[in-house]
Amino acid sequence: MKPFRDMRLAEAFRIQLAAPDDFEGWRDAARRMVRADVPPDRVTWESPADQGADLFAHGDRRLPSPPDDAPQPRVSRDFLQLAQSVILHSDSTRFLLLYRTLWRLQSRPRLMEDKADPDVRAMEDLARQVRRDIHKMRAFVRFRSVENEEGEHYVAWFEPEHHILRANAGFFVRRFTTMRWSILTPRGTLHWDGEALQEGPPATRADAPSGDPVEALWRKYYASIFNPARLKVGAMLKEMPRKYWKNMPEAALIPELIAGAQAREAQMVKAGEQDFGERPQSLGAIGEAILGCRRCEIGCNGTRAVMGEGPASAALMIVGEQPGDTEEEQGRPFVGPAGRLLRSHLEEAGISDERTYVTNAVKHFKFVPRGKRRLHQNPTAKEIDICRWWLDGERALVQPRLILALGASAARSLLGKTVSVQKVRGEPHLLDDGSELWITTHPSYLLRLQDHGRAEEEDKFANDLRRVADRLSELSGAV
Repeated sequence: MKPFRDMRLAEAFRIQLAAPDDFEGWRDAARRMVRADVPPDRVTWESPADQGADLFAHGDRRLPSPPDDAPQPRVSRDFLQLAQSVILHSDSTRFLLLYRTLWRLQSRPRLMEDKADPDVRAMEDLARQVRRDIHKMRAFVRFRSVENEEGEHYVAWFEPEHHILRANAGFFVRRFTTMRWSILTPRGTLHWDGEALQEGPPATRADAPSGDPVEALWRKYYASIFNPARLKVGAMLKEMPRKYWKNMPEAALIPELIAGAQAREAQMVKAGEQDFGERPQSLGAIGEAILGCRRCEIGCNGTRAVMGEGPASAALMIVGEQPGDTEEEQGRPFVGPAGRLLRSHLEEAGISDERTYVTNAVKHFKFVPRGKRRLHQNPTAKEIDICRWWLDGERALVQPRLILALGASAARSLLGKTVSVQKVRGEPHLLDDGSELWITTHPSYLLRLQDHGRAEEEDKFANDLRRVADRLSELSGAV
C-alpha cells in the first residue's frame, strides 16, 4: 500500500461552501484539508454565485479523511482576523488565496509579518476593500418610510460590492433598534421587526420605495449645512463615489451646490470681513494692537501674539500659517525648526533677509495641550478670515512687489478662498493691489514627511524659491 502522502497527490477535491461569506464552513474544510496534507493546487473551492446568492443554500462537501495522529494546523491571530474580512470579498479566488496562505503558514509560522509577500499583500488589499465597502454601506444607506398593515416601516436599497450584508447586520440592529426596517440588496435582504432579525432572498431596485415626504426636509437641511469653503471635489468623490448618489436624496443637490460653491464662499468671506476700526498707521502700531486682539478664540487662549518682522519697504513678503511653539515663546516669526529650514532654502536661492518681510496669516499660536507639550492645531477658515484684517494692514504698509504664501492657510488669507497648493504652486497670481502672489508648501510639511518622499518634495520647494528669486530680479533688478 502506498503511504497516505503519495495517495493524495493523485486526488483532487471539490469543496462547496454554503454561502459566499461562509467563513466557518471554509475554516472547518481548510483545517481538514491541511491535516490531510492536501496542497492548494489539488483543491477547488466553490460557493453560490456572488450575484443573486441564496443566503440559505447548502451544498455537499467532499472532504478527505486525515490520519488520526495528524496535528492541528498552526495559524496566527493576524491571519484569522484578516481572513474573516477577506472571505467577504467578491473575488472568486479568495478561498484559494486563504487556503494557500494557511498552507504556507505551516512551514512559515511568521509569514503574516512579511508585508512584502504577494499572498499577504493580496489578503490585506482584499480586506481593505471589504472594510471600505462596509463603511460605505453604513454611511450611504438611506431609509424611506412606507406604511403597511403593521404600521410604519422603513426600507432602504443598497448595492454592496462585496458579501458584507450579514457582517453589517449587527451595526444596523444596534443603530436602529427601535425602528422596523428592511435593507434590500441584490445579494440578499435583512428585515428587523424590533425584536428579531431575519434574512431573505435577493431583491431588485423595483422592490424599494422611491421616496417619502421627509426627503424634502432632508434635502433642505443638507443644502443649509453644505460648506463651500471646505469643498474639495476630488476628496468628496473619493469618499462618496457617484455610484451611491442615485440612492441618496441629497445627492441630487450636489452638482448645483458645487457649481455655486465658489460664489457662496466669496459671500461667506465678505460677510465675515472684520472692521476693527481705524487701521494702525505703522508696523509698530499693528504689533501693539494685535497683542490685545481677542476677535477669535485663538486670541483668547492666553498665548502672545507674534508680529511680522523685516524691513518696512521689503520687495518680498513671506506669509506663513501661524506662529509655532518656539515662535510664541520668543515673540518672533520663523525661528523654530520650520523657520530654520525656510531660511536655509532662502539663502540657497539667493533671497536675502535684508529685503524680505516675514509674517503669518494668523498672529496667535493655536494648539492642543499634550502633557507638557503644545501641539500645533490648524486654524479654521473663519479664524484666518478674521486675522486677515491685520495682514492686510501689514501689506498696505510694506507694499511688497511679490508675496510668497507658504501653505493653504496663507494662500487663503491672501486670496479669500481655499485652493489646492499642489495645483497652483510655482506660478504668479495677480492681487488687487498689483502685487504678485506665489504659492508653495509650508516648510513644516517637509519636516513631517521625514524620509517618506521628503527629498522629492524638498526639491520642488527649492525650485519654487528659485523661481521666486528669479522673478524678484526681474521686478526690481536685484534681490
